Amino acid sequence: MSERKPRADAVRNREAVLAAADRLFARSDSPEHVTMADIAAEAGVGKGTLFRGFGDRTRLIQALFETRLEPIRRAVTEGPYPLGPGTPPEERAPALLDALLCFKLDHRHLSLALEETGTGSPYGAGHYDWWHTTLRGVLEELPGFGGSGFAAHALLAAVRADLIDHLVDSRGTSRERLRAELAAFTAKVLS
Repeated sequence: MSERKPRADAVRNREAVLAAADRLFARSDSPEHVTMADIAAEAGVGKGTLFRGFGDRTRLIQALFETRLEPIRRAVTEGPYPLGPGTPPEERAPALLDALLCFKLDHRHLSLALEETGTGSPYGAGHYDWWHTTLRGVLEELPGFGGSGFAAHALLAAVRADLIDHLVDSRGTSRERLRAELAAFTAKVLS
């Protein structure tokens, strides 16, 4: 039996909600201040529609994050150099971290909102497991990194949203400098 196609109005509502949430999180000084009521009002839908479509605030944030992350996932799983599977591991690992850094810089508001749901830590989020598994697999292709999930965790800690936010907002670090420093750090770890 084939899966039922969502109704056109449900698809429109979902897109409106995701766009509204994205705008609100981007404008907010603090992600925890954006409520489901705010998102429903911004999207022009009832709260019931919002809760039926996403369940709760955390799942809405996860859905928005995953939607924005999907192009990078595709590039990593089936794309060309430097993110794709055919890239040598010593080039691919830094490229993966750079892509994640750039994504979090471009979507800081959303990354912070996701990390602040629940425990205030990214480690329980599905996207973290995916990045860790992917990076660990690449690192295991390098001499001296076989079986070490710790190295992948340590490298991913360098691109936590709260750290990026601190470096950009509190320290005034530019995008270019963050990328250069991450590349230098990654090169030291990999050597």
